[in-house]
Amino acid sequence: MDKNLFTSNSPGKPVKIRISEQQDWAFIPDDLPTRMDISQEIWPLLRDAHRELVRLDTTAKQIPNYELFLKPLQAREALTSSSLEGTYVTPEELLLYEIDPRIPKSQHDRVNSWKEVSNYSKSLRKGQELLNELPVCLRLITELHKELLHDVRGNERNPGEFRDRQVHIGSDRRFIPPPHEEALECLYKLERYIHEPNDIDPLVLCFLVHYQFETIHPFLDGNGRVGRLLLSLMIFKSCKLERPWLYLSAFFDKYKEEYITNLFNVSSKGDWNNWIAFCLRATIHQAKDAVSRFDRLVSLRESYRDRISKTKISNRGYKIIDILFNELPIISITQISKKFDITYHTAKNDIELLVKQDILKKAPFKTRPKFFLSPDIMSVAHTHIEIE
Repeated sequence: MDKNLFTSNSPGKPVKIRISEQQDWAFIPDDLPTRMDISQEIWPLLRDAHRELVRLDTTAKQIPNYELFLKPLQAREALTSSSLEGTYVTPEELLLYEIDPRIPKSQHDRVNSWKEVSNYSKSLRKGQELLNELPVCLRLITELHKELLHDVRGNERNPGEFRDRQVHIGSDRRFIPPPHEEALECLYKLERYIHEPNDIDPLVLCFLVHYQFETIHPFLDGNGRVGRLLLSLMIFKSCKLERPWLYLSAFFDKYKEEYITNLFNVSSKGDWNNWIAFCLRATIHQAKDAVSRFDRLVSLRESYRDRISKTKISNRGYKIIDILFNELPIISITQISKKFDITYHTAKNDIELLVKQDILKKAPFKTRPKFFLSPDIMSVAHTHIEIE
């Protein structure tokens, strides 16, 4: 790591270390500030970010079953956060794994990637559940990490345990987090900081904590994904949202170089303003994106219900549509047969009718039983949306 890149405004200090028998420098961050002078140009962004969060929360609370909205958002977050770390999985692949989990046959089996992304979704849900009984704390963080790395590549890298040796970022060691002894002390201070009184806007506080977590880099693997999981959960709690509706990974992934550069510039120059402005733009964009997807999902659900309202399976058809929206947008004839205690032949007729109504189509998977998915739900959940 180039020590000369760190100026006198850096909120931390480089310290000498040895890696692979070579001398180098690691960065130990200072404690986070309890007050912050935000530049004048950031205030409109902060105002707009809070306004969009309120609009998102208000919009989402209008529906009786929040899973209609939350599950597609969380699936998209799992895919994009994993993409940031170089794990690329399609929405269809993730869906296939979730309906038909399997064990990887080799280290290079694509199923490894599917399971990694699926674990991210499980970690999100587990974190949401744990917040009913725990504050944001180190125990919560280790539980997220344990779930994330459960039985996947990286499982040998101490899931749920903070690192016990030095790590570095980049093959050229462009950034080296603090030695593990100092990293643990930094984590204890960060936990206290989250719960101590301060004069910082709660949304901005989440961005400061995200920076600090990524800088400490407390695990041997999975730091980026755990950090973004934690960011979503902190925004949910700190901004008093009804549910964790906001996920920023899609924005961070789209502007990955800017994300990485802004994080580094805080460490090297103390450039908090550009980091906070970047995160606020992400909040505004992703809140608008989520509202747009919500509106489209609600309209699509009503369209589906309208299409089958005059068919012979209208009552059961409504229930099948609810399954597609509230559980997974994919189903099989066998599932319908068992779910509604009807014959396979009757269930097959139901599926065929839904296919004729352009609600379902045969899934592109070579599986038994055959599955049928809703291409419209998949499109609304995962297709890029232009946000003004």
